[in-house]
Amino acid sequence: MPVRIQSVLDKQRWRRFWLACHLYLGLSAGLVFTVAGLTGSVLVFYIELDEIVNPSLKISPEQAKQPLQSYEALYQAIKTSQPQRPGAWRLELPRHPQAMLMARYYRPDEKQHLQFAPLMVWVNPYTAEVVSSRFWGEYLMTWIYDLHYSLLLDKTGKTIMGIMGLVLVVSLVTGLYIWWPKTGKFKNALTFKAKASSTRFIYDVHKINGVYGFLVLLLLLISGAVLAMPEVFNPIINRVSPFYQPSANLSSPVPGSQRISLDQAVQAALYQFPKAALRWLETPKDAEASYRIMLYQDGEPSQRFPKTMVWVDQYSGKTLSVRNPKEQSWGDAFINLLHPLHNGEVLGLPGRLIVFISGFMPAILMITGFLRWRQKRNAKHAAGITKPSHAQWAAK
Repeated sequence: MPVRIQSVLDKQRWRRFWLACHLYLGLSAGLVFTVAGLTGSVLVFYIELDEIVNPSLKISPEQAKQPLQSYEALYQAIKTSQPQRPGAWRLELPRHPQAMLMARYYRPDEKQHLQFAPLMVWVNPYTAEVVSSRFWGEYLMTWIYDLHYSLLLDKTGKTIMGIMGLVLVVSLVTGLYIWWPKTGKFKNALTFKAKASSTRFIYDVHKINGVYGFLVLLLLLISGAVLAMPEVFNPIINRVSPFYQPSANLSSPVPGSQRISLDQAVQAALYQFPKAALRWLETPKDAEASYRIMLYQDGEPSQRFPKTMVWVDQYSGKTLSVRNPKEQSWGDAFINLLHPLHNGEVLGLPGRLIVFISGFMPAILMITGFLRWRQKRNAKHAAGITKPSHAQWAAK
């Protein structure tokens, strides 16, 4: 057999193989992909949506003109409302003048069997009134978050989502390979065919969504897989570029000394980063622990979860250590980029809108892919073909 003919046959065999991979990987993992995409679109704006669903968690414009309570007063209000919960609280400062302060208690006794289910407490920053307390996962937006992140299966679900993400990366890449125009006619390959049949229209919808959404979907799948399985990926990254390792940051108890106020700890942190904005305040978990103050510096990829941190001795107010992400390793930079990349925050509102829109693409790809497969199968059965060729599935 001439070499040229053999080469063509080999390419056809490989094309059939990759088409089968694309088809069956897509059909098997497509439902998970669809759920992840639709819930991901919701989660891009889940804090804002939670305020809409729960209007009691939003402060009136009139009340927002009042002076703010001290951080210590807000912390004491939380402790008074939850006296049975000793240890550390993590306070997220209000995002805007009408927002509540949100506090998290990470290991409530009621949820010890779950990997992540903190008690969430909302406090009015102008009155120090505790407005609401709910467990993560027991109200709508966090239920959707758990569905997106772990299929409501806790740690096992996270692993499933991570594996499915990698499987879908293969399906996505093989789809691009199958689509790639052999004749170089990209204009036709990137547009809808005019006056096409319904069969061709379904194929074009599948093709256009897959090609135009390829880069964003690929980034979302990879970042999602790494976030879902840190126990797999983090050791590999750490071996190549070591992560930041915080010191013990223990406070030095002095007989008769009292804990400094949360406001004093904040001032100590701002002294280290005077141009930074406060984001989170973590109180000491015991008599030897320290305050941890988290701040945002210009240029960090995530405004909500920045990595600028200051640890403060709870008795002396002395700064024990600092973490400056502007001096981090590339391994830390990569890990810190994943979450804001995954939710689009890294590019601000335009990035969030891109991710929001992209979340609908998996559903479109799943539905059109399934319809295309069924059309081809029915056509072959009608023609009396008992063993259909996968290569015809993507025929134009």
